[in-house]
Amino acid sequence: MTNSFTRSGLLLLSTALAGLPVLAQTAPEAPASTPPPEEEVEVVGPGAAVLEADEIVVRGTRIPNVVRTTPSIVSVLSSAEIARTGEGDIAGALKRVTGLSVVGGKYVYVRGLGERYSSALLNGLPLPSPEPLKRVVPLDLFPTSVISSSLVQKTFAPSFPGEFGGGVINLTTRSTPAERFFQVGGSVGGNSVTTGNLGYTYFGSRTDFTGFDDGTRRLPTALRDAKRSGQRLEVGDNFPLPFVQAATASLVNTPTTLIQRNPNIPADMSLDFAAGNSWDVGENRFGLVVSGSWDNDWRTRGGLQQTAFGVTVNPDGTRGLNPDQDYRFFSTDNNVQVSGLLGLAFEFGEHKVRATNFFVRDTLKEARMQRGLDTVNVGDDDEVIRSFTSWFERQLYTSQLVGEFRFGDLSLTARGAYAESGRKSPYERSDSYRFDARVKDFVNDLTQNGNFARIAFSDLQDQVIGANLDAAYKLALDRPVTVSGGYAFYDNQRESERRDYRYVRANGAALPLEVAQQRIDYLLSDFNVYTYGVVLREVSGAEGAAFYDASLRVHAGFLQFDAEVLDAVTVTGGVRYEDAVQKVSPRGVFATDPPLPQTEIKRGYFLPGGTITWNFRDDMQLRVSGSRTVARPQFRELAPQPYLDIDTDRTAFGNQFLVDSQLLNADGRYEWYFGEADRVTVGGFYKRINNPIETVTFESGGTFLITFANAPTARLIGGEVEVVKQFPLDALGIGLLDARRFLINANYTYTDSRIRVREGDTTINTQGNVIPAKDVFIDGAPLTGQSRHIANLELGLNHIDRLSEQTLLIGYASDRVTQRGPTGTPDYKERPGIQLDFVWREALELGRTPVEFKFEARNLTNTRFEEYQELEKSRIFQNLYERGRSFSLSATFSF
Repeated sequence: MTNSFTRSGLLLLSTALAGLPVLAQTAPEAPASTPPPEEEVEVVGPGAAVLEADEIVVRGTRIPNVVRTTPSIVSVLSSAEIARTGEGDIAGALKRVTGLSVVGGKYVYVRGLGERYSSALLNGLPLPSPEPLKRVVPLDLFPTSVISSSLVQKTFAPSFPGEFGGGVINLTTRSTPAERFFQVGGSVGGNSVTTGNLGYTYFGSRTDFTGFDDGTRRLPTALRDAKRSGQRLEVGDNFPLPFVQAATASLVNTPTTLIQRNPNIPADMSLDFAAGNSWDVGENRFGLVVSGSWDNDWRTRGGLQQTAFGVTVNPDGTRGLNPDQDYRFFSTDNNVQVSGLLGLAFEFGEHKVRATNFFVRDTLKEARMQRGLDTVNVGDDDEVIRSFTSWFERQLYTSQLVGEFRFGDLSLTARGAYAESGRKSPYERSDSYRFDARVKDFVNDLTQNGNFARIAFSDLQDQVIGANLDAAYKLALDRPVTVSGGYAFYDNQRESERRDYRYVRANGAALPLEVAQQRIDYLLSDFNVYTYGVVLREVSGAEGAAFYDASLRVHAGFLQFDAEVLDAVTVTGGVRYEDAVQKVSPRGVFATDPPLPQTEIKRGYFLPGGTITWNFRDDMQLRVSGSRTVARPQFRELAPQPYLDIDTDRTAFGNQFLVDSQLLNADGRYEWYFGEADRVTVGGFYKRINNPIETVTFESGGTFLITFANAPTARLIGGEVEVVKQFPLDALGIGLLDARRFLINANYTYTDSRIRVREGDTTINTQGNVIPAKDVFIDGAPLTGQSRHIANLELGLNHIDRLSEQTLLIGYASDRVTQRGPTGTPDYKERPGIQLDFVWREALELGRTPVEFKFEARNLTNTRFEEYQELEKSRIFQNLYERGRSFSLSATFSF
């Protein structure tokens, strides 16, 4: 099936290319699904430019004007550029931007710095994250259909939040349309490894395909009553055996435990709509935009998952790595995303008020199996089979209000937002069977020696309130001078709870072999609960706090100026002061739990920043920038609570003793703008980081856990180059190429980062012990997440008068460290490699209805996912699997 699907996809691609002349002759004269012909590219952010009250508005599509006039070093993706990439979410589109890479399909790394050093804003306002391990919102939650533009601010300006390392990504949602539009679209697609091939899944509930559970996974009443009692659920004085048996039997069993073969995994599908209009109200104008989408994707992965607990010395004296845990795994994920946007705008005179409401829900249903050896927990010869079923719900809602007011030379901008996000993981099940030579079968007697059955429920809720008020005033002087200032408030509150349960036999004995051989849903059946005493025992908090509260409250103010100090020389600079209090309060959930240590980081910072721009020719300019910024620990990094990272299948555990990282930043960039939309930019950057937070690994009970620690210092140096050039093809005299342009968009970023560890440097581990930093970090090692080389090449044909685009996209990122290796072993590294994509967008008319068709072919090089450790001539793979080639066809109808 795999080869058949691949051949079909390639045949479709070749047929599409061959059909280019036909489509070129039959397309309508105007793009079908670009709603307002007079497209407004709006880049909005606090302090994006003090020239226009922190807002830049450019009518038309000449984006280099935005890049050029902004008084900072930025990169911009317009709606046209986003559409050209063909990506379904903004994270995928952003990886085409100079210096940006995307990790795990959701987190954007700017100039090789991890997501902790980047922040995301929506219309200039902060967002909470539904991810327990991150405070940064994952950008795969934002469909490209709701985003009109994206600005990446690479140099710090005092009007931006002080948590600034790699950059700030400001997403701007669709604004008031110039004219009425209504669009309906859908897509169908597949993957050569997944679609139509064998996969594994479990039933769950009848409504899982919608992304919403029908109540099957709701916590049973008996378990809720046990939680409210404040006592640990186990057989004893607090809970008699009949109560615990009833609580165990109340769980939904077979639909949430039994993994089944699916010989024909369905195709990917999506539906979406968008509509908008504007109305004149006297001399004023009112606008509305509404959109919604549903997306259902499947992905199957199968390969290796290996772990080495130490370095092996071979007889010949060489060193190597041998896997102590060596599994083949197979998993199938079903990802469903539902989103909606409602935008309102009212323009009166020189003023504008906008309200934006955005909702997105992203659900991942996973079934995963492992089979192999575990010499640490089980033994050298006994094979084990492990199964996992899970249901992860991520949800985000935000409501924003923005007012922009102009009174002559005085401009005011007020912004306010309320946002909620959450992540729930009910019925997170796992079990393990061990091969027993006595019966020549796999058994699970629930004794924990390679045999177990577990279930967990976790719930995280985040709330953010953000507000800022900025003012800018143009002084009446001989040279242009604008002064600005403002106040910002940010309050983030989090509650996180995790309940863990283990299945045991009430009398503590092993199950009889004839019972232990049963498949998992029979093993946990009501019959065994009441006959053999198979019951739950709560183990919440056994490996850290089961519950924690966290908060971050920031009060900030800034002063900034923008002045032309000499002919063609502009200086933008100022200072920001931030006073922040960050707290993480773990606590037990049982009456007998002792008090747990609390974490509080209370610091104030003065953060200066400035940029000098020399416009030494009409089409050339040079920028130099410097600043000081800060990066605070994320909640999850401070919370001593275990958490499964679904991106890596590893368990993370926080470190309460982390401190803030402080950064010194320097940047420079040469810019040359020529032609209609052509440019060349060449830049360099330097960063010094005190106390950078790094991901490290430690062993606990035969399992590796991820945690975090402050390295002493790090430095990062690099450069980037971007070339954008369009070539008219009319002069070639080839009829098929008349009125067409050939586009080259190429960028390359080189980054070299090194951790500095000197004799006497120390760090603090999760137990609060001060230890030598050299025991955790290696001097000269790169920062986690940083690729030394990142390159993108975009080659495209586009028609001047109508929508007809054929784009080849090539991306490359060199190997990057994902985490520090444990117990003296080498670092874990990921190999992103080369990815080749092709996107074709074409406007046609079906009857009188304009239609935009889009064909996408992804990962044509069939680059696989590799995460590995390498020592001398040995290599083991933490994760190795085929990603496959993906193909999709979509259509959008405009009415």
